[in-house]
Amino acid sequence: MATPAPAIIELDDVSFSYGGETSRALDHVTLEVRAGEFVGVVGPSGAGKSTLAAVMSGAIPHHFRGSFFGAARVDGRDTCEVSLTDIARVVGSVAQDIDAQMVAPVVEDELLFGLENFGVPHDQIERRLADALATVGIEALRDREIATLSGGQKQKVAIAAILALAPRALVLDEPTAALDPASSKLVFDTLRKLNRENGITVVVIEQKVALLAEFCGRVVVMAEGRVALDGTPREVFSHAAELRHMGVDSPRVARVSNSLAEHGLAPAGGAPCLRVGEATELVRGILGAAGAGAPDAEAPRGTATGRASRHAPVRRPHEGEPVVSFRHVGFLYPGSGDGVSDVSLDVWPGELVGVVGQNGAGKTTMTKLLNGLLKPAEGQVVVAGLDTREVPVSRVARHVATLFQNPDRQLCKGTVLEEVAFGPELAGATPDEARERAGHVIERFGLPADESPFSLSRGQRQMVALASVVVTEPEVVLLDEPTSGLDYRECMTVMETVRELAEGGCAVVMVSHDMEVVSDFAERVVVMADGHVLAQGPTDELFADAELMARASVEAPQVVRLSQELARTASPAFAGISQVSGVVDLVEEIISRG
Repeated sequence: MATPAPAIIELDDVSFSYGGETSRALDHVTLEVRAGEFVGVVGPSGAGKSTLAAVMSGAIPHHFRGSFFGAARVDGRDTCEVSLTDIARVVGSVAQDIDAQMVAPVVEDELLFGLENFGVPHDQIERRLADALATVGIEALRDREIATLSGGQKQKVAIAAILALAPRALVLDEPTAALDPASSKLVFDTLRKLNRENGITVVVIEQKVALLAEFCGRVVVMAEGRVALDGTPREVFSHAAELRHMGVDSPRVARVSNSLAEHGLAPAGGAPCLRVGEATELVRGILGAAGAGAPDAEAPRGTATGRASRHAPVRRPHEGEPVVSFRHVGFLYPGSGDGVSDVSLDVWPGELVGVVGQNGAGKTTMTKLLNGLLKPAEGQVVVAGLDTREVPVSRVARHVATLFQNPDRQLCKGTVLEEVAFGPELAGATPDEARERAGHVIERFGLPADESPFSLSRGQRQMVALASVVVTEPEVVLLDEPTSGLDYRECMTVMETVRELAEGGCAVVMVSHDMEVVSDFAERVVVMADGHVLAQGPTDELFADAELMARASVEAPQVVRLSQELARTASPAFAGISQVSGVVDLVEEIISRG
């Protein structure tokens, strides 16, 4: 029997309360991370995940003030007894707020800052810098100003800056929050390579549970400042009901296998599927064992065998004139070739349109053209009958409410109530009217009205920013990564609210890297790459186009890929299904007909 690797990070009965607070962010946490492990950490907002990362990296107790109990050791040394610099030589960390971590104006200088401060010999600096940039695929950004980068590109720069320092362990707080699916997978591929080939220990906080299931050897679930579950991905994701209760999602294929077991179609108590191939074999095995025949592949839409489950987004007929219209729009940023070219699209009242594509595809530029922050160099953008080139941004803002990728850029008030009431007041509502409207929205979102927005978790701050958008009741809502940093329960709350806005006649344009959210809620999708619109159309049809997804560096949702595999290997009737319930319903129907 192999001797266990020594622990590189140890937490022994650790509790921590931030200065001035009585509640504990961490509550009697005992946890050990052994050298060479790849550990994922997941949990709802406010569970203590970021605080856990701060303890592991030494930021607590050296940077954040508060009451610290217990002991935290890095490489056997108590973090209270060594300097933060000594800890940083062992554990490199990537914080949740990337902008706060950046110290230089240019990408190359960002990496050089750490290398020079750590005293790396000059003859090693160029190799380390080039290797780090190549590892995360941003060699072309070496001379770019950081202020011109997208959120996803900044995330890659931060990871490269830490990798250049060659730490023995990495602690990353939601490193893929702003990344497209292909880039997210690249980051995890990179982390796995570093873990396997270089022996670097990896601890990653992540809400994308499919990535944790695929890459991590161990998953820790945090809830209310404590360790709720700790085990292999199969062990953890077999606790489906507990996870849902805590507000933690499960991979969609795990949901499929768990749901099949709940319906008596698969063995109860079995390990959940974590990959599309596993779920494909499970369903094929169930159908084969039942001797079931395939139903008509052309079953009517909306039935159990049809192409849409009861939860799939419903496309509505267009009525009247579009509220947003792009006609051959072009815009390039000065000094670079980045921007958009020949973009044409329409959005009608009541539509919920998803915009997807890789980082740097032009999605954020398109949103800035829509809300008037940028003026088109070519073509025309018309919003609510206004040509954005001919009116000030303030006129456009009366019709378009925007939720930015980073919520901290649009929060400015002392309490949540004041923040949410601020928009209606600017629009002319009396203070009493504004506070009443704000109170209703705050209650719907479950937010603390009297607390400071800046005292809340990243996910909660995102919800405050969205509440500030929703309360203005605009004609167009523009969402740039609306679920970034949210746990599963918050994500569903936010997106159900967004769907209600669309059903009430508001046009919603949603830029998102979460393909599951887009699949669940967007009735139409716009696919972008390299500043161009590659395609636009019904969500289920475009996600089923494997060639298009590859061109856009987008990975289709797990259930879409599962249904494609099942359509190819089990029954054509699975084609087009995009929801977990659709797969399960069809399996039941096939067996009942068998």
